Amino acid sequence: MSVKFSGWEVVDDGASFSGVDLQPNQKPQKRGVYKMYHGTSVANARLIIANGFKQSTGGMLGPGVYVSRDIKKASKYPLNCSPTDRVVFQLRVRPGRVKRIDKDNHPLQYTWHSHGYDTAWVPPNAGMLSVRSGQEEDCVFDPKRVELGSIAKAPNTTIENELKNLISKSSKKRRGGGRGAADVCSLCKRKTQQGSTHTKQKCWKCGKTICVLMSKHFCP
Repeated sequence: MSVKFSGWEVVDDGASFSGVDLQPNQKPQKRGVYKMYHGTSVANARLIIANGFKQSTGGMLGPGVYVSRDIKKASKYPLNCSPTDRVVFQLRVRPGRVKRIDKDNHPLQYTWHSHGYDTAWVPPNAGMLSVRSGQEEDCVFDPKRVELGSIAKAPNTTIENELKNLISKSSKKRRGGGRGAADVCSLCKRKTQQGSTHTKQKCWKCGKTICVLMSKHFCP
């Protein structure tokens, strides 16, 4: 017996479509957009929401925005901060070209960006004395590659709700305040590039209108 099938389905590692998490021991791919975390204080959280991320002046991987795919790692920061004053952001990060730093005194530990890399990545259990926790860590040189998503952890519900409201207001302000604001395609549910519409066409089999960037389509 033969079975006729029309349509397609894409299985993706997160490089093109959201919803798939990359594990801490997997190297980020150049085209990927990944869920990561950043720990900060309540006061700094308010500043980040209002003004965006700023590049640190230093750190074990040099200047950049320090993030991790391990929420347990992000939950420990800032190190000199009380747990009752810590907030963890969930982020969307475009790591770009990634350099693996997996040993102490690596020749590119502080200079990776000048060699054409966008992100430095320390894999878990690398055995580095400067990462005694053994947990995965990333340093993204350009803050524009780090997009604020939501609140992953907060000291209490009052602060959590306050920060969520600030994020919502900031997001609405960005969408309504500038030219070329991003829109969302009604078919594939993905953001358009600077507000431009996606190409839509009829399915050759069932005649249903589809977006060429849809991850899957099954004919009824």
